[in-house]
Amino acid sequence: MARIKLEYIWLDGYTPVASLRSKTKIVDGDVATFTLADAPVWGFDGSSTQQAEGKSSDCLLKPVALFPDITRKNAFLVMNEVLLPNGEPHPSNTRATIPDDPGAWFGFEQEYFLYKDGAPLGFPVGGFPSPQGPYYTGVGYKNVGSIARKIVEEHIDICIAAGINIEGINAEVAKGQWEYQIFGKGSKSAADQMWVARYIMARIGEQYGVDVELHCKPILGRYNQPLDWNGSGMHTNFSTAYLRDVGGKKYFEALMAAFAKHIDEHIAVYGPDNHLRLTGLHETQSIDKFNYALSDRGASVRMPVNFIKNGYRGYLEDRRPNSAADPYLVAGRILKTTQTVPTT
Repeated sequence: MARIKLEYIWLDGYTPVASLRSKTKIVDGDVATFTLADAPVWGFDGSSTQQAEGKSSDCLLKPVALFPDITRKNAFLVMNEVLLPNGEPHPSNTRATIPDDPGAWFGFEQEYFLYKDGAPLGFPVGGFPSPQGPYYTGVGYKNVGSIARKIVEEHIDICIAAGINIEGINAEVAKGQWEYQIFGKGSKSAADQMWVARYIMARIGEQYGVDVELHCKPILGRYNQPLDWNGSGMHTNFSTAYLRDVGGKKYFEALMAAFAKHIDEHIAVYGPDNHLRLTGLHETQSIDKFNYALSDRGASVRMPVNFIKNGYRGYLEDRRPNSAADPYLVAGRILKTTQTVPTT
C-alpha cells in the first residue's frame, strides 16, 4: 500500500469561459493497480467557484477520467464532472450535455499564446516584433525563443506519460503562439484529454512565470496595435462511424445543410469574441456565413484533400471553434447536428 496523490480537476461556473480548478486528495492504494473506479466522489465549496450559494455551498466531484502524473511521486490527474448534492449534473457541467456516441472521433487543434509580463512571449518591452512570416513552424532563438521551446517540450513529455493522445505540436503564425493536437475516440474522450492537457500546460507555466492565453484574438482584441496579428482557433476534426464507413455525396450535402441551418447554435458555443477572429481574413470565413470546400482553410468546414476521392467518406474539419471554446460544448453541438441527418 502507498499514499497516492489524486489531483482532482474540474471546471468552475465562470462565464463566458470556465476556469480550471484543482485540489489534491490523498488516498491509500496500490499505484500499479489503481483505476478510475478507485477514485472516490469528493466535494468542494461551490460558493467560491460561482457554482453555489454560501448558504448551500456543497458540490460534488465525480471522477470521469484518470491519468498518471509523472511530475509527482505516486500521483494521478483526475478529471471530474461537477454534480449537485443530489447527484444530478450541475448546470455548469457541460460534459453531461454531450450525446453518447462510441463511434464519434474528435481531433482538437489547440492554438494558444504564451504570455509573460502582460505581452506575448518574445515581444520586446513596449513594442512589437517583426511582422508575421518567420514564426510559423519557426526555428531559432529570434523566432521561437528559448523558454517557449522548454515549455512545449515538457508539455509533450508529461502528456505522453499521462496517456494523453497528443499527436503533435508546432510554433504558430504569430510570435509567442503555439499549437498542439489531441485525438480521441468516443464522444467525450478527446474533450477530457484536452481539458487535462490545458491543465498540464497551465501548471508548467507556473514554473516559468508564464501564462497561457486562450483568448481568440488577444493582440488585436485587447491592444490598439497597428498590425493585425493572427488569432487563435481550436479547429475541430470530427467523424462518426457512418461518415467514415458509408458517407456518400448525398449524406455529406445533407450534413452540410444541417450545419448551415444551425449556424447560430454552433457559433454560440464556439468560444467568446469569435467575431474578432472570424472576419474572412487569416484563413477564416466570416462569422455570419457558412461554407464548405475541399482543402480550403478559409472555409467554415474544410474537406481534407482526399475526402471526395474516398467517396465523401472520412473526417471533416470545422474551423470555426476558437481557442477558448469548451471542447465539451463543441463536441456536443457537432454531434447534436449530425444526429439530425438521416443515415438511411
